[in-house]
Amino acid sequence: MKHLLYINKYLYRYRGRLLLGFIFVSLSNYFGILIPQRIGKALDFVREQLVSNAEAGTTNLSEELSAALLQFVLIVIGFVLLKGLFMYFMRQTIIVVSRLIEYDLRKDVYEHLQTLDTSFYKRNKTGDLMARISEDVSKVRNYLGPGILYGVNLISLFALTIFAMIRVSPELTFYTLLPLPFLSLSIYYVSDKINSKSTIIQQQLSKLTVIAQEAYSGIRVLKSYGKEAQFIGHFEEESEDFRKKSLDLAIFNAFFFPLMILLINISTLLVLIISGHLVADGTVSAGNILEFIIYVNMLTWPVTSIGWIASVVQEAAASQARINAIMEEKSVLVDGTISGQAIKGDLVFDKVTFVYPETGVKAMDNISFKIKAGQKIAIIGKTASGKSTIGELILRMYDINEGSITLDGLPLKQYKMSHIRENIAYVPQDVFLFSDTIQANIGFGTSGVSEEEAKKFAGYASVDEDIQKLPEAYQALVGERGVTLSGGQKQRVSIARALIKNPDMVILDDCLSAVDVETEHQILQYLNSALAGKTAIIITHRVHSLQDFDQIIVLEEGKIAEMGTHEQLANSGGFYAQQLENSRSATEYAVQVEK
Repeated sequence: MKHLLYINKYLYRYRGRLLLGFIFVSLSNYFGILIPQRIGKALDFVREQLVSNAEAGTTNLSEELSAALLQFVLIVIGFVLLKGLFMYFMRQTIIVVSRLIEYDLRKDVYEHLQTLDTSFYKRNKTGDLMARISEDVSKVRNYLGPGILYGVNLISLFALTIFAMIRVSPELTFYTLLPLPFLSLSIYYVSDKINSKSTIIQQQLSKLTVIAQEAYSGIRVLKSYGKEAQFIGHFEEESEDFRKKSLDLAIFNAFFFPLMILLINISTLLVLIISGHLVADGTVSAGNILEFIIYVNMLTWPVTSIGWIASVVQEAAASQARINAIMEEKSVLVDGTISGQAIKGDLVFDKVTFVYPETGVKAMDNISFKIKAGQKIAIIGKTASGKSTIGELILRMYDINEGSITLDGLPLKQYKMSHIRENIAYVPQDVFLFSDTIQANIGFGTSGVSEEEAKKFAGYASVDEDIQKLPEAYQALVGERGVTLSGGQKQRVSIARALIKNPDMVILDDCLSAVDVETEHQILQYLNSALAGKTAIIITHRVHSLQDFDQIIVLEEGKIAEMGTHEQLANSGGFYAQQLENSRSATEYAVQVEK
């Protein structure tokens, strides 16, 4: 149970309610113990009365006996009601605490995942993380609620029952409890098997979640390639593996219950065998025998639940181990302390080298450049030349390996990451929209926007007309990852989402690749006016619209191949000039085709 030590802090947080729940458990069992005692006394009282009547030669029940029996019945009913009342209270405390801890644990896992850096998410699959925050937390809750409840109930009932039994007859108690050591040995033997099998099952469940999540996320690709049958077959194969492993665990769990019933029945049989001559000796009464049989039957469910409790604990331990593995993950990024000041945009990369930690690929090699506040910079280059990496490093998605990055004269690492990201508008290459309305998606980076504000900035991003054509306009739901919109529409909604923040600095990472030349020109025109005095970094493959940029940086294999203005690079004969010529040739060809 070492993995479950992590949740002790939650148990301590709700210690008052748990203690109250334990008291209710004890009170419920206390009144439960009184029931067989009263029934045993009632049997002895009736037996004495019948013997007395037989000696007196009468067979009629006296009014005294009838009244006494009615009193016994009412007392037993009262004990049953009190036992039920405290049982209700114990569930309202312990089970409710388990739900509160489930909420706290799931929230803490979710919040911790938010603190982890980008490389963690590249190493771990989304489906696996979803399984840990849902299925694994639910397994832990079963331990916190029913597991602890039945465990405490078992301990309390055993203590009270054994105390009551010893008071009647220590010898009979010994024989009654004789099978219990065999029960303990069997649990000790099987629990380790349950733990290992539970871990394997949870891993397989994560695998199934990953397969389903990827299939649903990539359903359009899956259908376009006609691979439905292949994925169904793969999912069925993994599901069959999960079924076999689950049945294997179920067999072990099922082994406990017949074993418990057998041991309980052996205890009942021992009571009947041993108690015969004890009654003859006058050591115990007939009522005591009935009392013992009721005690044994009262212990039937708690004892049979030992196997179930052991299974629940082992499954929870396996799940908590997987949760602990996440909670022990730490971000390699150390947050800074500077916040609250405007970001001007003076940016300096000085001999920066960066290697992606999850792949070992060197994305930047000894890069140096300066961007003055208010400048508009374009970064171009071939695929995988390191363009997007610059944006990720400015936002501190990663930290550099060598060199330094300064922002407004201060090392980038000294700023709080939240401050950097709140004041820099970033539109990534892989745009992402949430399953919400278009208005909510545009206002995502703010505390909320009106439809008029959303409409205004959608106009700046040249997407307002497209939105107005939708049946519900700005209240239209975009679907998961914006699936109901085209690639160009998603890009322009993302640009509107960035601009509405009124940022100090803008980074657009190839976010105009899916729009036509005219729309791109309109957006860039707005950026020229709206971002006057603000630093803007445009990462792109296109070169035909870069004439007005203050500086153009050309990257090649993680190094700066060229750097200068449009005029300087156009006459250099390098990569930029070649791309510019290709662009002009393509434009001329399109014009000829149109004619």
